[in-house]
Amino acid sequence: MDVNSSFNFSMSSTSTELKEDEITVSWKPSRNYDGHLYRAEGIIPETPAKLIQFMYLPEHRSKWDRSLHTYRMLHRIDSDTFILHTITNSFAMGSIAPRDFVDLVHIKYYEGEKVIVSSVSVEYPQCPPTSSYIRGYNNPCGYVCSPLPENPGYSKLVMYVQPELRGNLSRAVVEATMPTNLLNLIHDAKDGIKAQKAHSAHSSPKGHSSSLLHKK
Repeated sequence: MDVNSSFNFSMSSTSTELKEDEITVSWKPSRNYDGHLYRAEGIIPETPAKLIQFMYLPEHRSKWDRSLHTYRMLHRIDSDTFILHTITNSFAMGSIAPRDFVDLVHIKYYEGEKVIVSSVSVEYPQCPPTSSYIRGYNNPCGYVCSPLPENPGYSKLVMYVQPELRGNLSRAVVEATMPTNLLNLIHDAKDGIKAQKAHSAHSSPKGHSSSLLHKK
């Protein structure tokens, strides 16, 4: 599956790029909304199947993602499809107030240990918008996790996101903030994985924890 083609993403004269500590964030005008399609890429010290669980299961994500205030599963459709509710913290030094999102997420496993996550915002009657937060909207997004050929214990993570933060924000504020947020997300994921492994190394496992995601 050529995800770059699926999201119509290729570097061109309309693309902009930011690099930091072996993490690359690129962006260009989106075809889905009046904003940008963002692509973030980094190397994470974990296998794709375990990385996806780390990034999407609430018991993991809520511990390491500093951008989130609340992260919970509203409904599990099957072992690889579920609806999530996310509330962000304020960011950009408080200039952007918290947003909340309700997203449908589907995980698919491919040969060669590749894992692709597709998501899009949906309406969910049991979690309607409230006056407490501005309801944002995620246009079709995707995460691609592939093992590094030279080191299968590491993953190449590529993220495609198209968020509409809505409210009265100027487009310039969003565009100035989003690349840094994506850089921080990958940094936080790497730090969280390292902390989890360090904790596991100093603990004596007793049994196995249950998981909502199962490799196919």
